[in-house]
Amino acid sequence: MRAHSLGLFILFVSVIGCRSIAPPIIRFAPPGTDRTRLHQDFPLTDAERLSVTPDNLKALTQAQIDEIYERLTAGPLADGPFRGDLFFPRDRDHDARIRDVADPLPGGALANIALLRVEDLGRALWKGKVFFRSQRILRNRIEDLAILKLFFPDSGTIPKLTFDGETTWLLFPAAVSCGESRLDPSRPSIVIDYTKGPEIEGYRPVPDKLAGPEGLNIRDEIRLVRPGFYLGRAYFGAKFGLNFTLIDPMTMAAPPATGSIREDCQP
Repeated sequence: MRAHSLGLFILFVSVIGCRSIAPPIIRFAPPGTDRTRLHQDFPLTDAERLSVTPDNLKALTQAQIDEIYERLTAGPLADGPFRGDLFFPRDRDHDARIRDVADPLPGGALANIALLRVEDLGRALWKGKVFFRSQRILRNRIEDLAILKLFFPDSGTIPKLTFDGETTWLLFPAAVSCGESRLDPSRPSIVIDYTKGPEIEGYRPVPDKLAGPEGLNIRDEIRLVRPGFYLGRAYFGAKFGLNFTLIDPMTMAAPPATGSIREDCQP
């Protein structure tokens, strides 16, 4: 059963989506700080938000990423295409925390290497998400590779999108709404629900079913780092699986916005 669950996990990451990067300049709270004090005494400043990038997040431990996520808010509901990246939880030694993403694997360091290879493969194939704000849905951007067409006899009918210099398939639809964060229930997150996939126009049982309750039962949630940049968490069933980032390069390249962030999800 464990092998079957892990196989499904690897298949999905394959189909969807220690660096010397300077870490973000952030004040981290002392260990044991309760959530109320974290929100009140350690709000992220504009400078701290600007120091966070998709790359330097990977240099942090999962505990640090969790703290950053708890200090964020949902921000506005996303709209349009975003470039995506994903990475597994890591400990102080920068090893993937296998116990957090799947049933335990044998092999110690070899198991860590295996997961990092899956991470690289997922990053190569999963290119991000496209949000359709007015419809409260999204679709995932999947690399159009010749080898994948062998699994989809009608691949020519899969809708495509050209964005960020890449033409990708649009697969794995999901509903988008405001909802409770599994990490930080005191503040809402933008929730991405794959159980609603069959209700969305264009749903394809193969492969879209893989993301739903009959497959890996995926649930994503995201919060805004700054305009054009969201930090996300993916769950497989009840278990946290991996982190991901979403960016809109044009919005991120614009001058920093002044004033408060618009919040579409109210507590």
